[in-house]
Order: sequence, then structure tokens, then C-alpha cells
Amino acid sequence: MTHVYDITIIGGGPVGLFTAFYAHLRKAKVKLIDSLPQLGGQPAILYPEKAILDIPAFPSLTGQELTDNLLAQLAPFDTTVCLNETLTGIEQGDVITLTTNKGIHQTKALIIAMGGGAFKPRPLEIDGADNFENVRYHVANIQQYADQEIVVLGGGDSAVDWSLAFEDIAKKTSIVHRRDNFRALEHSVADLKNSSVAIHTPYVPKALVEENGRATHIELAKVKSEETLTLPFDQLFVNYGFKSSVGTLKEWGLDLHRHRILVNSKQETSLPGVYAVGDCCYYEGKVDLIATGLGEAPTAVNNAMNHINPDEKVQPKHSTSL
Repeated sequence: MTHVYDITIIGGGPVGLFTAFYAHLRKAKVKLIDSLPQLGGQPAILYPEKAILDIPAFPSLTGQELTDNLLAQLAPFDTTVCLNETLTGIEQGDVITLTTNKGIHQTKALIIAMGGGAFKPRPLEIDGADNFENVRYHVANIQQYADQEIVVLGGGDSAVDWSLAFEDIAKKTSIVHRRDNFRALEHSVADLKNSSVAIHTPYVPKALVEENGRATHIELAKVKSEETLTLPFDQLFVNYGFKSSVGTLKEWGLDLHRHRILVNSKQETSLPGVYAVGDCCYYEGKVDLIATGLGEAPTAVNNAMNHINPDEKVQPKHSTSL
């Protein structure tokens, strides 16, 4: 017989982990389901070494440090965790029945914290690029690249942050972007321009040069020009963002805004007992930051607990009294 949980959370990224923690503070029986083989979501898998600047009370911490802190926060509680499991359907009834690729789960309330869905990095679209082990899409243990020549491709926050992180340890760091203007935060771009990182804009990759089975140079073409440039490297890091898939989201019976779940000020979706937090949800004025999702989590949990126990107050006292 399937055990009925108080709150089931879909998504094991930062927002999902904090939602689980806060649900435990409310004395809920919690289950967490994630489609990935490990907890932590994008910060843990895509940019474990990237500096994250929008977590309250932490001037800066890496994606891996954020994940480790959230897991340590959750560790004292008994959380049922299901990994490599993808939600495929939601059925309303006396309790909510969830269908996944592995089985059936039942819960009194559901909180969806799936971020942008399942994801994978956008590839470097150069023939044969995937054949080289030194063409990489994420940074793990940045110290292993000390005293090497590094080239980073991309113009967003992760590319700029990686470049700044490599500056302190690499022999030489270069960043290549197809536009003159970077999409990263203004503060980070200012730091980049004041750093020793070599900035090459506006250039696009055209080919990789191979020697003895290893990529050694990248050939670049300047946008709207005949000018070319060849950069040597020991390691090439591609940071063009990622492709995400929301899977069968459209079949779950939820009201959507494009590919995101519409919620109200209580984080309620269009289905009773179902809530959404973090990047997967939408309301007017929504700001997509980790800090935003962390703030939405207690609202969703408190209203979920009120759904389960209508006679209880929605808002408890401060967390120190829970």
C-alpha cells in the first residue's frame, strides 16, 4: 500500500531543498522527488564552482557550497528522497496521486519546485567538439586547472564568473563572446573589465585545432568582419546556458503562462492542494533569483499545511519558535 505523505516536493534544487527543510519545521511528513541522479539541481551540477551572490547573509558562496549547506540544514530530518524519477501525471482525489516513470506516490499536498525542468548544457556547435575531453561544460574542482591556459565561451553570468574565478589560478584566462556587451550582472562585468582576463568580442567559434587527439586551439571569426583569431588553450569551457524540458507539464491540468505554472499570492496553482515555487512558477512581477524562490517556499508550505489542516493558522510565528 502506498504511504500518504503530508507534503511531496517535486525538484531537489536549492528551492526544493529549502522547501523540504521548512516543511519539516512545520512537522510535515516530507517526500522529495527529483529527475536527476543527485540533489542540488543546477548549482550543484552545472556550476558547482560559480560564485552565487544573491543568497542572504552570504556575501558569496559557490554552487557546491550552497548545495552542501542546504543538505546539512536538511540532514537532521527524516526526508524520503526519490532520485532519477520524473513526474508524469497528477490525479486529484481524497489525496493527490502522482504518477512517475517509476511508480505511484500519494500525498496530501504537492509543491512543485522543478525550476526550468530537466536540463542539459547548450553544446558547442563545432564538428567533433564532443570528441575532446578538454572541451568542458561545467567546472568541478577548479584547482585541477591551476597553471593552465583557459578559454571560456559565453557572455552570461556563469561565463563571466568562471573567467574571474580562473583568473586567480590559471596561467592565462580568455573569454570569448559573440557580442560586445555582456549579459552578466553589471558588477561582474565591471570586475571582468578591471581584471587580467583577456576579452575577445565580438567573435564566434569556427573550428578547433587538434594535435595528437587533443584540442589545442580554437579558431574564431569576428562578427561582420573578415578578421580571424586563433587562441591556444589547455581547457575550453563552453557556457552558453542550457536547454530545459518541462516534460509532460502541459498534461498535468495546471493553468500555465507559456511553460511556467501560474500561481497566486499564496503560491497556489489552479489545482487544489498543489503549489509551485521557484523558477517554474509565474506571477506578475516575478524575479527569477534563487533568493526569490527561497522566499516563496515558506508561503507555499504554510498554505499547504492550512490545506491539510484548515483549522490551523496559515502563518506560524518566526522560525525560531517552530
